[in-house]
Amino acid sequence: MDVKLLFQAIIKFLLGLIFVFLFLFIPAGTLNYWNGWLFIGILFVPMFIVGIILMIINPKLLKKRLDINEKQSEQKWVLLFSGLIFIFGFISAGFDYKFKWMQLPKIVVIISVVLFLIEYILYAEVLRENAYLSRTIKIQENQKVIDTGLYGIVRHPMYSVTVLLFLTMPLVLGSFMSFLIFLFYPFIIAKRIKGEEEILERELDGYKQYKEKVKYKLIPFIW
Repeated sequence: MDVKLLFQAIIKFLLGLIFVFLFLFIPAGTLNYWNGWLFIGILFVPMFIVGIILMIINPKLLKKRLDINEKQSEQKWVLLFSGLIFIFGFISAGFDYKFKWMQLPKIVVIISVVLFLIEYILYAEVLRENAYLSRTIKIQENQKVIDTGLYGIVRHPMYSVTVLLFLTMPLVLGSFMSFLIFLFYPFIIAKRIKGEEEILERELDGYKQYKEKVKYKLIPFIW
């Protein structure tokens, strides 16, 4: 077992948990924010399980997913704005709970929890289908075009699932105000896809043919 990778994964997992906790509960002004605890549970428990599975069966992919050192300058801005949406979306959810601004009914929260878990299963499926999934945009050694499974439906299923997850998060947190902030995320992803496809088409053999075969980038029959 790669001890260094294991240590890196544990540190990033704990930091993520701490930051989410702080961004939610400090603005909420209480630990009784039950939506916050619910969200932490359905996010970090599956994340922990997926991390353990990757550590055992595909540590190389886990290493790629932990690498956030983006080399493309334009994409660094994309990642920065994504992070800001993440932070302000959570902070607004905490304030929304504290001041009772635009809270959602419990039935919306329950349905959103079910949707979130389904989306996370799809996330795991994308990881299973594509061993080249890096957090940064780069062409890897011996990389090949994946055109089966979810990749036979849209060209960027990981981004499709990520958008769904991000739009479901504020609903689990019970905050419509937070949802309005997260609505900016699909536009950020669209910008990232544009830059990524330029690189893939230029540097990855067979990607032009793949684009002709799979017409849709993110949403089947729409875009």
